Amino acid sequence: MKQSLAAATLVLALILMAHAGAQTGDVPMRRFKSGVDLVSITATVADANGKLVPGLTRDQFQVYEDAQPQVITHFSSERVPIGLGLLLDVSDSMRGQRIADARAAVGHFLFELLSQDDEFFVMSFNHAPSVIAPWTSRPDQVQPRLDALRPSGGTSIYDALMAAVPMFEQRSRQRASIVVISDGADTASDARARDVRSALLRSDAFVYAIAIDPPSDTRPINARVNPYALREITDDSGGRTEVVHDSADLGAATARIAEELNQQYVLAYTSTRAPDGQYHSLRVRVTLPDHKVRARRGYVAVR
Repeated sequence: MKQSLAAATLVLALILMAHAGAQTGDVPMRRFKSGVDLVSITATVADANGKLVPGLTRDQFQVYEDAQPQVITHFSSERVPIGLGLLLDVSDSMRGQRIADARAAVGHFLFELLSQDDEFFVMSFNHAPSVIAPWTSRPDQVQPRLDALRPSGGTSIYDALMAAVPMFEQRSRQRASIVVISDGADTASDARARDVRSALLRSDAFVYAIAIDPPSDTRPINARVNPYALREITDDSGGRTEVVHDSADLGAATARIAEELNQQYVLAYTSTRAPDGQYHSLRVRVTLPDHKVRARRGYVAVR
């Protein structure tokens, strides 16, 4: 992971040296050795009322690895382009109005709310994941494939996440995020939640989930979406899970995620630890009272 994080952070350094708002679309982020072990962190800051806080400076942040303070060597409060994976549930329970609302929300999110500097891939999943659109920034390559989706089968959220994580090795943007939309509990995966958490610790992607859980749902409780299981995955990565009670609310939920993506900070520090294959905890704080930071809680330093 440190090599991929080092690559990502070196790109950030080049961006900052060139111009705070420089384009990064032509800068490759494939694996390469930088010679320095840098750990990159995306952070979301909110005040006591939960309102996002932009405009903070480097000296207002504190970073700890394994409870030891670190020197922040790279910092950006400007919007850094993102590579985003959109994972959409197309199991049988998404039939009818739900898939129609999901198509509309996903299209608006990807084509209008994200920046033109961003890129994305789209994966559908029922009993198995399927990439319907690989990395792109062109709506015309995605919209027809969204329109062609027809819900059927079971739900394999964990398998979809496991298939999505390796795709970020081919991205060409600095930040990495996954957005999952689902209305059901995982009923078909070979992978388990612990497998997903382990994979994410070796990646710099952070995960958002939108869970559709209407009060009128008459399905057995073990077939309905499980927000608690999703939060075990999203929260440690620096993302979050949001529950909506109607698929018509998907548009508002994706808009809130886009707002966060537009106001995040990217920090990096030079780690003094060797890539030992061990878990290392991370903590990010700001010096302002009653402000909270959401960021990944740890990583595995892959040899």
